Amino acid sequence: MGTFGPLHWVVVAVVVLLLFGGRGKLSGIMGDAAKGIRAFKDGLKTEEETPAAQKPAAPLPRTDAEKEELRS
Repeated sequence: MGTFGPLHWVVVAVVVLLLFGGRGKLSGIMGDAAKGIRAFKDGLKTEEETPAAQKPAAPLPRTDAEKEELRS
């Protein structure tokens, strides 16, 4: 039970070839995952910056009629 037989080595070889063989499938998958995480973080950053960037507008100057109403 402690040693690998020929069938076990074949299974290990197939798994290794699926993961690491054929033009870097594993690295391609990990690259796509990294791009997704980066896009998610960038999305969070833009949501946090948007409310801070939108400052309330300054009030408009009062007209002469409004000034007169406030005096009376």
